Amino acid sequence: MAKKTINPTKSLKIPTIIILSAKLCAFISIKLVTRFAAKIFTTPIKHKVPKREFEMDSKSLKNNIYVPSIDKSVLTYHYGQSDRKILLVHGWSGRGTQLFKIADELLQNGYSTISFDAPAHGKSEGKTTIMSEFIASILEIERQFGPFEIAIGHSLGGMSVLNAIKDGLSVEKAVIIGSGDIVQDILDEFIFKLGLKEKISQNLRNLFEKKYQVKMDDFSAYRAAQKIDIPVLVMHDNDDPEVSVKAGIHINENLKNGSLFLTDGLGHRKILGNQNVIRKILEFIKKT
Repeated sequence: MAKKTINPTKSLKIPTIIILSAKLCAFISIKLVTRFAAKIFTTPIKHKVPKREFEMDSKSLKNNIYVPSIDKSVLTYHYGQSDRKILLVHGWSGRGTQLFKIADELLQNGYSTISFDAPAHGKSEGKTTIMSEFIASILEIERQFGPFEIAIGHSLGGMSVLNAIKDGLSVEKAVIIGSGDIVQDILDEFIFKLGLKEKISQNLRNLFEKKYQVKMDDFSAYRAAQKIDIPVLVMHDNDDPEVSVKAGIHINENLKNGSLFLTDGLGHRKILGNQNVIRKILEFIKKT
């Protein structure tokens, strides 16, 4: 498959000070710049909970749960009283209440939701994390709070949902919104944004594989999709500036039972609150 085109004018910008620091590290040594890039890549931004999410935050039953496989704890949010539970998974630098509009509609339709602040996100502990820790958290949350009827993931959360299903998460259906796809493409674009040479991307991948004892390409969404039999709704915006729509299209092509819903003009995050998107999710969930 051809690599996706990176549009530097539309992609999320990295602060100039970080770019300059990366170039200084590169001038000193390849090893130093690789470590610097790895630190930046695995450090999410912890945003304050915005007012629009206060209701879900305040009305949720919160629990800190320990995830033994990664030796970290995450904060969970149980929103609603129904026994029909749906798992919500936020993306990079997101929060467990970020999908609040979807959660509100689900509550009105007879469901409750379980979400969480992934490691190093929101109110959970830690400063760095990686997708394998999202997946481990999902599987532990299923063990403690499941079973779930549906899993819904946004961005990195979408990739994590697909990989968690591949690794044993048992749900009837899944929805992924604005999901990334090929891990190497994600690393390549990150290095491009830092203004570094392409070979640093390969070094970064090698560092992660050695540190976490994993093969990064094993986490590519399309590879997980090939092993999934349940119905999956893939949602993506044609104008997403952070994750190319090609990612969603490619994931859907590799699903045995996938359906694709594309939007226009919603970007990477507004799609989460769009009523047409939420209506489509509800139709998909209720369809027998």
